[in-house]
Amino acid sequence: MSLNPVLAEVTDRIVRRSATTRRRYLDLIGRQRERGVARPRLQCGNLAHGFAASGEDKRAIRGGRSMNIGIVTAYNDMLSAHQPYGRYPDQMRLFAREKGATAQVAGGVPAMCDGITQGQPGMELSLFSRDTIALSTAIALSHGMFEGAALLGICDKIVPGLLIGALRFGHLPMVLVPAGPMPSGLANKEKQRVRQRFAEGVVGTEELLEAEAASYHDAGTCTFYGTANTNQMMMEVMGLHIPGAAFVPPNTKLRQELTRAAMHRLVEIGWDGNDYRPLGRCVDEKAIVNAAVGLVATGGSTNLAIHLPAMARAAGIVIDWEDLDRLSSAVPLLARIYPNGSGDVNDFQAAGGMGYVIATLLESGLLHDDIMTVSPDGFAAYTRTPKLEADRLDWSEPLPASADRSILTSATHPFRSDGGMRLLQGNLGRGIIKTSAVDHDRWTIEAEVAIFEDQDDVVAAFLAGKLDRDVVVVVRFQGPSANGMPELHKLTPPLGVLQDRGYRVALVTDGRMSGASGKVPAAIHITPEALPSGPLARLREGDVIRLCALNGTLDVLVAAPELAMRAPVSPPVATEGTGRELFAFMRHGVDSAEHGASAMLTAMEHAYA
Repeated sequence: MSLNPVLAEVTDRIVRRSATTRRRYLDLIGRQRERGVARPRLQCGNLAHGFAASGEDKRAIRGGRSMNIGIVTAYNDMLSAHQPYGRYPDQMRLFAREKGATAQVAGGVPAMCDGITQGQPGMELSLFSRDTIALSTAIALSHGMFEGAALLGICDKIVPGLLIGALRFGHLPMVLVPAGPMPSGLANKEKQRVRQRFAEGVVGTEELLEAEAASYHDAGTCTFYGTANTNQMMMEVMGLHIPGAAFVPPNTKLRQELTRAAMHRLVEIGWDGNDYRPLGRCVDEKAIVNAAVGLVATGGSTNLAIHLPAMARAAGIVIDWEDLDRLSSAVPLLARIYPNGSGDVNDFQAAGGMGYVIATLLESGLLHDDIMTVSPDGFAAYTRTPKLEADRLDWSEPLPASADRSILTSATHPFRSDGGMRLLQGNLGRGIIKTSAVDHDRWTIEAEVAIFEDQDDVVAAFLAGKLDRDVVVVVRFQGPSANGMPELHKLTPPLGVLQDRGYRVALVTDGRMSGASGKVPAAIHITPEALPSGPLARLREGDVIRLCALNGTLDVLVAAPELAMRAPVSPPVATEGTGRELFAFMRHGVDSAEHGASAMLTAMEHAYA
């Protein structure tokens, strides 16, 4: 199948736009391989420190004749998704020895959980934890002890942070190693029902806690299709996993064998062999486009509209929201996973999972099939599903059809002809809307605004009955430079209740809503943000906003001269406590959400332009 013309055009646009920065990046990783920090170049004292506690691997690491793999891990046992990683390093050392190599834990990176911090002060650290993870990854790999790396991470900011940091060592081969989703718990529709009943005051805290505990109940990734599982999807369509690794459950023999295969493959793609595959060459313009296609085809998290530009920048590649919008217009929606459907990622995997998604997209010319992957069999290997045959890892041939058409369908008979992630722009700026879970008759909302600067105030107004009307709720000063751009999950249940009552409701914010924005139309990530003087800061009560996902517009119905003459309102007083003041330098230096909302990458680019 020939490549879809929109896909080809967007890819060419990205290649042209990125020509200078991509060439600079490839020159960097070329120099790093030739004369960067590496074990053979370490002084004796440096090297002795590096193998001092390596036990039976000491002789091999000291000799320098076999590959040493650095493990960068996001393990902690508070996060269900990362708890399984506790046993990985010991297993991975054994797997490396099977191929005559060694492995050491190079370092750990922080792994915070948005599910725990949402609606709490700690959420203001969430987005910037990505840059912290990238910095931590760079520190781990800076010792020059490693000829390759295994990156252990899953959730929201963790995979993007690992990849951003690792790409600065893009001359090394690397594999992302997931741990898999937890078993399915309470049905998602029932969880949503209890949340909305709690928001209405019908049920109490104990019933809500029981529902939440029945939903998030075991080791593994949360099973709804939010940012964590979108990350895993992206690593598959970029070819950075062992094929089919994304959604295999933790603590199973199949999961262990996929981890073994990752370590074995790292040895095979090392720079001293005949199949050298450096990370910086794997992550090219075509791989980034594949990631964007996967995002819109599966109805993935809107957080990746921020993370994908940041990951691309780390490899010298420049993308923007117009690229996502154009791809979304050509790429059909193939998956219905909660909050875009009733099933979860386990149901998605049982229906055919990533193997089926990649196969049907390839058949329709909607993915680049010539990217460099970590698999020896190229991108075609990612159409197959891993299985065990007599306790040995093997792969099934691509499925001819989805096993459950209510959850997963083909590119020729999609749920929708477009991917549902759209660019909105107008006199309020630019933003993203995810329409895949929004009823078509709510794609256009025109109503008076209700303006807030804290999501708790929205909840209070809802409980007081002040929002029982057609309304566009504006929550401003939630952007990266204002307060770190927290996710506003508290808004989902009350806005859903208002919509269920028959009101025409929308949300407009410079904050985030993740993959859980659901059925209420939400214009998010608005840039320029309200701070210091973006258009959102010039809104007044009584203004009318028109949001239209059909034609991609977002406007306040105020004459341009009047809007320009309005003085921007002052932002709330900066908050402190919970470590938020430590991240002030990131808030002050951060760029826009469309560019990835990163102070670190902006400073790096300015320093080395």
